[in-house]
Amino acid sequence: MKKILCVISALSLFCVPVFADGSATQPQSSIVTEYYTDDYLSDFSADDTLAAATSPGEMELDAKSAILMDQMTGKVLYELNADDRLPPASVTKVMSLLLIAEAIDSGKIKLDDTVTCSEHAMSKGGSQIWLEVGETMTVDQLLKATAVGSANDATTALAEHVAGSEEGFVARMNERAAELGMKNTNFVNCTGLDADNHYTSARDIAIMSSELMKHEFIQDYTTIWMDTLRGGQTQLVNTNKLVRFYQGATGLKTGTTDKAGHCLSATATRDGLNLVAVVLGSSTGKSRFASAKKLLDYGFANFESKIIAVADDLLHDVNVTGGTVKKIGVEPNGTLGVLINKGDAENIKTEIKLPDSVEAPITAGDTVGHAVISLSGDEIGQIDLIATQTAEKMTYWRGVVRLAMALFKA
Repeated sequence: MKKILCVISALSLFCVPVFADGSATQPQSSIVTEYYTDDYLSDFSADDTLAAATSPGEMELDAKSAILMDQMTGKVLYELNADDRLPPASVTKVMSLLLIAEAIDSGKIKLDDTVTCSEHAMSKGGSQIWLEVGETMTVDQLLKATAVGSANDATTALAEHVAGSEEGFVARMNERAAELGMKNTNFVNCTGLDADNHYTSARDIAIMSSELMKHEFIQDYTTIWMDTLRGGQTQLVNTNKLVRFYQGATGLKTGTTDKAGHCLSATATRDGLNLVAVVLGSSTGKSRFASAKKLLDYGFANFESKIIAVADDLLHDVNVTGGTVKKIGVEPNGTLGVLINKGDAENIKTEIKLPDSVEAPITAGDTVGHAVISLSGDEIGQIDLIATQTAEKMTYWRGVVRLAMALFKA
């Protein structure tokens, strides 16, 4: 079966041009392909026959830097030189995609907006869809070209559409990085082509990747394996092979240049656990995927994600002193997401901490207590308990009015 898949995959890539992630400009007539050998396919079989590592020390990675992070909590499950400043190649586009996604969700731009290619966008080398000056595409089409084909010309056209210029867009990329607490990042361009002083770190990439995945619609693009543009004339094949060969893959972005080596930010979801694995500076394209797979396998084999909710039967009303009401109800202010070792869920306990009474005035939404969540006796988080109603302070004149109304009713 693997041999048949191998032949089909190879033949399909020769039908129309494919634009792969790379640093050298390709002539429009060229065909860039990656061959799927039996050995290659075995690395990404959904039928995993080898047990995942049970400890970080068991993993051998081909990478200068790497990290495995839980997207929900930001908890780091594995790291290797995670704060080293390294060139990220086209993994840079994670930040570009984030700014584009934010512009779409805020209504600043729309998926059906028409974008006209500039001379600057056309001049970009490396991976591209060969846009011509004056050629138009929609944001939707360019977003697909960026997320699937890692097209530098498409990314630049979108950057100009969002910010007016690539320079303005890059300035916003760096501002957003600072807002997210990315301490080892400086962007010089929106594409990831090698440039002096253009760097980031595995940790920072995991942070911005997790932020991007909060925009759920982006997975409509990052999970595409093959698609076309220009009425079928331009074929796109996802540069991230995990999208096809790894169970639960949701994205995200590859990168390859001479300076950066082979890089990858890989996101995946299984049973409510959302992970991001970042690998920088691998020696080959195949080894970056194998390394990311090892990281993800380790995470899914050893951890689970739980959403803790406070049960209604644990809560009770709280007395009010000096108020216009004698009691107020309370409710949890949301839930708590936690990452735990597999099998530890039965050791999670919830302890309600509410005072016997509270002093008026109390406004609906005020915090009046906490639900303390613990795992095997150690606190792992809290959920605020808030008032469900307002209790005004009883004043002399409010008392007089109440007494008068009571006498009137009598």
